[in-house]
Amino acid sequence: MRAMLLVNPKATTTNSRRRDVLIRALGAAVDLTVEETAYRGHAAALAGTACEKGYDVVAILGGDGTINEAVNGLVDAVGPESRPALIVIPGGSANVFARALGLPNDPVEATGAVLEALREGRRRSVGLGQAIWEDQSRYFTFCSGLGFDAEVIRAVEGLRGAGRKATPARYVNTALRHYMATDKRHPAMTLTGPGIPTEEGIFMGIISNVSPWSYVGTRPVAPTPWASFETGLDLLGLKRMGLVSMTSLIRQVLTERDTLPAGRHLVQLHDEPEFTLTADRPMAFELDGDYLGERESVTFRSTPNALQVLV
Repeated sequence: MRAMLLVNPKATTTNSRRRDVLIRALGAAVDLTVEETAYRGHAAALAGTACEKGYDVVAILGGDGTINEAVNGLVDAVGPESRPALIVIPGGSANVFARALGLPNDPVEATGAVLEALREGRRRSVGLGQAIWEDQSRYFTFCSGLGFDAEVIRAVEGLRGAGRKATPARYVNTALRHYMATDKRHPAMTLTGPGIPTEEGIFMGIISNVSPWSYVGTRPVAPTPWASFETGLDLLGLKRMGLVSMTSLIRQVLTERDTLPAGRHLVQLHDEPEFTLTADRPMAFELDGDYLGERESVTFRSTPNALQVLV
């Protein structure tokens, strides 16, 4: 089995010694080629090259951003029947996709689980979400969002650019500061879609391809607890941003439960093939935890059985 391993040398939770150990372990199981990512978008280009050269597997050692790039490179390069299988080894700060697959958050333990899957031939078919705006589109593995959550991610990315680490505490503190400055009186978004009642007056929208949607340290964040890789997309929209409403919602999404969050101010969708959020002003937009600028309209579409993952 020929495999290309894409390594992000700046991955948060690995160092050169640990990476060498993981590479040797994988190299003992497959015919391995190692490529380091060097710039934004490089993982997508390398994954496309792996498709062109007929690799059986693309493995990724990195965080959710590197995984997202590689997944987009795979999906854009060839059809589902020709795509290499995917191996994920978590190396970032959150590792939402890897954890959603059931992998350990530690890269060494995750490598052991992946090697076991290789020996036993275990594969899992997963669906993706696709965000479409203007003349562009991009796939996501676990989440996207318009509004407040994307604004927080934008702020944290600014702090990371200044040399600060993206810790769970930093996300929480940034979210609290940002909430205090947020306009809580003028919702901007409208939800539309095939067979979906139109909903106006939405402040923010969280779109999920799986649950949990994110993590605060070890605590899962589950605004859409029914979302999964085997179903369509889920949505949680907020029509109020007051303190009482937000406190109730936060308590619910941080509590392990199999029921949807309760509240008359919530807009919720489950297992939908497609819907659109349109805003009357530019809104911050994120995808798999990566800030992608401001948008006024984004269509979200489910792509079933897009990838085979060794897990």
